Amino acid sequence: MTEDGDVDDELLTIGAFAARTRLSAKALRLYDRLGLLSPARVDGPTGYRYYRADQAERARLVALLRQLDMPLARIAEVVGAEGAEAADRLAAYWAGVEARVAGQRTLAEYLRGRLSGRSSEMYDKFVIETVDVPARVVLSESRHTLADELPTWIGASLGRLEAAARECGGVTGAPFVVYHREVSMESDGPAESCVPVADEAAARSWAGRQGHTWRTRVRTEPAVRLAYTRITKAQVAHPQILAAFEAVEQWIAGEGLEVAGPCREVYFADWDAATAEDPVCDVAFPVR
Repeated sequence: MTEDGDVDDELLTIGAFAARTRLSAKALRLYDRLGLLSPARVDGPTGYRYYRADQAERARLVALLRQLDMPLARIAEVVGAEGAEAADRLAAYWAGVEARVAGQRTLAEYLRGRLSGRSSEMYDKFVIETVDVPARVVLSESRHTLADELPTWIGASLGRLEAAARECGGVTGAPFVVYHREVSMESDGPAESCVPVADEAAARSWAGRQGHTWRTRVRTEPAVRLAYTRITKAQVAHPQILAAFEAVEQWIAGEGLEVAGPCREVYFADWDAATAEDPVCDVAFPVR
C-alpha cells in the first residue's frame, strides 16, 4: 500500500485525494494542521492520511475561501455552517472587506492630496469659527481603544452617560469626546466621553455607586474657548475627519493662537436620525 493510490472503495490516500480535489498534498497537510480539514483516518505506524471521497467539496471550499484572504477562524465558521447560513456568513465577511477597502480608498485619496501639496484645497471647504463655552460639570467615561473599536465605544458610552444624566438633573449641553492622546490603529488614546449634567451632587452619588465598572467619574470642565468646524455625518468617517482636524489646526496657527488642550468632537445632533449630509458634529480644539 502506498500514499499515492486508493486504499479501498471508501478511503483515498492523500495522493489520490489531492488529485481528485486538484490540491497539493502540501495544502491538504496544512488544512489538517489548521483544523480546517482533518483526514478521515491516519495510519498509526506510517502516518499516512486517508480521506473520504465526500470530503472533496469541503477541501475545494476551503481553498477558495483562502483565496479571499479570509481569516482561518472565519473559514472554519463558513465551512462549519450549512446552506443559507454559510452563505450569510460569507456575505457578512465580504461586506466587511468592501467597507474596509472603501475606507482605504478614501484614505489613499486623502494621502494623495497631502503628498501632492493640495492640502490647502482640502481645508478650504471647512469653515472655522470660535465659541466660548462656560465651565460645567460632566459625567465622563474613559477608555483606551483603537480606531476600529472607537465608533462602537462612543455610541455605547454616551448612551450610558446620557441615561445616567437623567438621574442627575438632566443633560445640560451637547455630549462630547475628548482625545487625550491619538486614537488610531496603532495608538489607543485614551478617549473620554463626556455628558454635561445639571446636579453635581447627584452625579457624584451616581458615579460612586458604579465603582470602576465603566471607569466613570465626575469632573468640572473648565471654561474654554473652542476653535471648531462643523461637519456632516459623512465627514465623521475616517479619514475625512482627519482633514477637518487639520483644517482647524492650520487656522489656529494662521490666527496666531495656541492649542490649549486636547482636541474633541462635540455631538449636537441625533446620530441615528441624521442623513449623510446632515451636520452632526463639531471638531474642536481649545485655544488661547
